[in-house]
Amino acid sequence: MTTHYDFDLRPNEFTHWQLQVEGDIARLTMNVQETQGLRDDYVLKLNSYDLGVDMELAAAYQDLRFSHPEVRCVVLSGALDRVFCSGANIMMLRSSPHAFKVNFCKYTNETRLGIEDASAHSGIKTLAALNGTASGGGYELALAADHILLVDDRSSAVSFPELPLLGVLPGTGGLTRITDKRMVRRDLCDVFSTTAEGIKGKRATQWNLVDSVAPLSKFDEVVSSTSRELADSVPAVEAGQGIELDRLEPTFSDEGIAYEHVRVVFDPETRSAALTITLPDSAGPSTAEQAHAAGSAWWPLRAFRELDDALCHLRFEYLGVGTITLHTRGKAEVALAFDELLESGKDHWFVNEVRQFIKRTLKRVDLTARTLFAIADEGSCFVGTLLELALAADRIYLLNDPDHEVRMGVSAINGGPMPMSNGLTRLATRFLGTPSRVGEILAEPGVFDAERADELGLATSAPDIIDWEDELRLAVEERASFSPDGLTGMEANLRFAGPETMETRIFGRLSAWQNWIFQRPNAVGERGALQCYGTPNRPEFAFDRT
Repeated sequence: MTTHYDFDLRPNEFTHWQLQVEGDIARLTMNVQETQGLRDDYVLKLNSYDLGVDMELAAAYQDLRFSHPEVRCVVLSGALDRVFCSGANIMMLRSSPHAFKVNFCKYTNETRLGIEDASAHSGIKTLAALNGTASGGGYELALAADHILLVDDRSSAVSFPELPLLGVLPGTGGLTRITDKRMVRRDLCDVFSTTAEGIKGKRATQWNLVDSVAPLSKFDEVVSSTSRELADSVPAVEAGQGIELDRLEPTFSDEGIAYEHVRVVFDPETRSAALTITLPDSAGPSTAEQAHAAGSAWWPLRAFRELDDALCHLRFEYLGVGTITLHTRGKAEVALAFDELLESGKDHWFVNEVRQFIKRTLKRVDLTARTLFAIADEGSCFVGTLLELALAADRIYLLNDPDHEVRMGVSAINGGPMPMSNGLTRLATRFLGTPSRVGEILAEPGVFDAERADELGLATSAPDIIDWEDELRLAVEERASFSPDGLTGMEANLRFAGPETMETRIFGRLSAWQNWIFQRPNAVGERGALQCYGTPNRPEFAFDRT
């Protein structure tokens, strides 16, 4: 029996976080309930977290963005005395399968990047008010904030104890953020990352590990003034405009997962799944105000929330699925109408939030460790925003046959609003060696046929109807015969051509370094550091450098 997690949470359902909204400032307090983890074989001591805690954190920011657009600052703090967060729960990591550990780190990374995205594109600043020690993943959470305030009580510190205590790395972007985001000197980073007890007080500010410190007697006062400054640094949004996000309520069966607009169908024989997004018959709202009135039922928001939810379930609950074929169904003109409103209404807070959510969901597609094949056949509509889905795939198969009408197309959305983690559009990444092709494609008049799409370089393969089914079948069967580990490594290397960014480095290092270290005996062997932590046993290392 497959366990299905509930990623579609609401604040009143939270177990581990307390969310309070007071005008334009929200307080999000971490109060992890020790015995209420997702499994019963570990205890969440000292505000340590598992996937369930992070699912609530992601849901809290999602709720603030859509239900409380008036919030300009979030104060992150801990409810325990002298403890902000002790990081990912070690016993949970020790007892979890390798694939879960890596997917857990990836989800946690995406959640923290979502916090940074809220600051950059939604005007929601975050103050990490560290009321106590923040170690490992707890400090990594603080690093996602705009300002880190540490209580100066002679005992509270920030630390990365993973290497000295566990034989692994700060797996949610920690090493990358202290070098790339906070620009801490390399030698100081080295000392910090090998000092299990961490760095306290003024020394932490001198090394730029935190932005400020405050004595316990003045901590609340400084939290209040700093959060006020952060809130005042961004434009205000009138209260009372938020929408309620309706429940997705997917239906799970042996055959697949079904939503209103998204469907996933499994093929156990080839270890694949067909994921189909279906457009409505008409575009509905024609103005930003009408889209806002439609709320969470507006197709671009509802469909991409369903896509995002499906991806999370596939990552954590269907590890045997190696290949996902991406399909679309609907009319090209409807897809273009949605995109026209997404572009013309971008200055409206609601439309902007939908755009930002679609962007983040497409990034989750990019970062999903599955083979992705886009299937453009009769009835498909890889146009505009949905073309981005095809461009996220490892290959695009295009039916090019005179007796079958297949359409693809572009919109303003393909020209910049949906960048990948490398900061480039998917078109620019695809045509890195021939950048003039990007302008040629964007200049196309909306929708074009399969022959033109093939000429423009949008197809990996464009067989006719005679060869169509055999070519798809062979491609999926071939993929099922390869090493999953080798495929993950190959795909992660090929998907992000061009410039490196903090984001690509975070996920590149996760896919390579942390993925590798998590499998090494020095970490997870019988006498590895992760296995020995919390026991009387000392780790035994193989000292060959590789």
